[in-house]
Amino acid sequence: MTSQGQSLRFRSDDNCQVNFREKLLIIDSNLEAQDVEGLKFLCRDWISHKKLEKSSSASDIFGHLLAGELLSEEDPFFLAELLYILKQNSLLRYLRQSREQVESLLPTRRRVSLFRNLLYELSEGIGSENLKDMVFLMRESIPKIQMTSLSFLAYLEKQALIDEDNLMLLEDLCRKVVPNLMRKIEKYKREKASQVVTPPVDQETESLHKGEEELFSRSDVNQFFGALQEAAVYRMDRKHRGHCVVVNNHSFTSLSDRPGTHRDAECLERVFQWLGFSVHIYNNVTKGRLDEVLKEYKSHPGHADGDCFVFCVLTHGKFGAVYSSDEALVPIREIMSHFTAQQCPGLAHKPKLFFIQACQGEEIQPSVSIEADAINSEHSPPTPSLLASVPSDADFLLGLATVPGYVSFRHVEEGSWYIQSLYNNLKNLVPRHEDILSILTAVNNDVSQQANKEGTKRQMPQPAYTLRKKLVFPVPQEKLLL
Repeated sequence: MTSQGQSLRFRSDDNCQVNFREKLLIIDSNLEAQDVEGLKFLCRDWISHKKLEKSSSASDIFGHLLAGELLSEEDPFFLAELLYILKQNSLLRYLRQSREQVESLLPTRRRVSLFRNLLYELSEGIGSENLKDMVFLMRESIPKIQMTSLSFLAYLEKQALIDEDNLMLLEDLCRKVVPNLMRKIEKYKREKASQVVTPPVDQETESLHKGEEELFSRSDVNQFFGALQEAAVYRMDRKHRGHCVVVNNHSFTSLSDRPGTHRDAECLERVFQWLGFSVHIYNNVTKGRLDEVLKEYKSHPGHADGDCFVFCVLTHGKFGAVYSSDEALVPIREIMSHFTAQQCPGLAHKPKLFFIQACQGEEIQPSVSIEADAINSEHSPPTPSLLASVPSDADFLLGLATVPGYVSFRHVEEGSWYIQSLYNNLKNLVPRHEDILSILTAVNNDVSQQANKEGTKRQMPQPAYTLRKKLVFPVPQEKLLL
């Protein structure tokens, strides 16, 4: 690499017409192994972890940036930003940039998040002895492998022990081992709280309004775009999307069967596999078996590398609870409580979605082809708040087939109104980059317009949630498989 680098450097000094890829090789030849590690870390939000793991040089990373249209000769700013963070300012000249130019453009063109930039800066201040002390404080939580300060911080992030909104562990470690780094964390908090994105002004549009009275002040515009920045999106770029569990109860000890539920289970399996989930279907689940399933996924090691978790229940029910196949009444909140951050650390700060196809109240006499999923419901008024079923932890979503106190309908051959609508709207709206709440609003609208043959029985689904960010599933490449 050194000889190639020397040759390329010589050519670049004598020939200003060196092509862009040659300039990238020159930059590569001037970067050390620790710089490559830094590049891989800084690009984690833009390049898949699988590709980064296979990258052994800076040129490998440059290739991924070029392929993803994140880097080009016309717009090399992302690489300039990366070199600036790595303190390789002398290499900026190959991109026709300077340190001052990069600094002036960062407020509007930054691609490396403040959080990732913070972690990189902290890694520079954590020496080998400091790292040993931090690993010692973590005891059994850290694998016994050789780590750098950067890989240590990357591991904490991967295990969901830290993220942009949760720095408690990091603050504790720095406070005990490297107190002087606390000022970097405090600076990050201030910058994050006041972070504002100002859009670039189109010169043509700007010229049209010169001399005219401004309808909105610059502060108004900044406030607006600051609000947009706060509408963060959950990460969807880890090693796998996550697990989707489907509890599908058709037969019961004495309650009526649920014909048509197999159709719902098949559709859920198809659409969530399409979205990248590993789907696991459990049929006719007793209370004992449900407890086993909940225990298994509560401590599933795969959550650490997953983006999300989905749990679906297709069964009979009444307000706030669902029936197991042996007719035990299980509170929905009890099911969801297994996956709080305290009970399931691997899913901390990650979205957890629960979809319940079951009645939540008074049974309605079914027509010939429509059945209700309510059993022996009482006619007392429903508890007013559905949110009581959702744990107080953040990042939960509960989608109920019907509002509390009412029945939900299921066609004995085609499946339930709710699950079929959920299937169709996920299939149609995920490719349009709609977030999950927008999709569930479409489900509400869809189901509310359905009725039985006589037009006398209707249904309205209802979501409740403690999500903190938008949840947008990446568009599957195999769009036509459904």
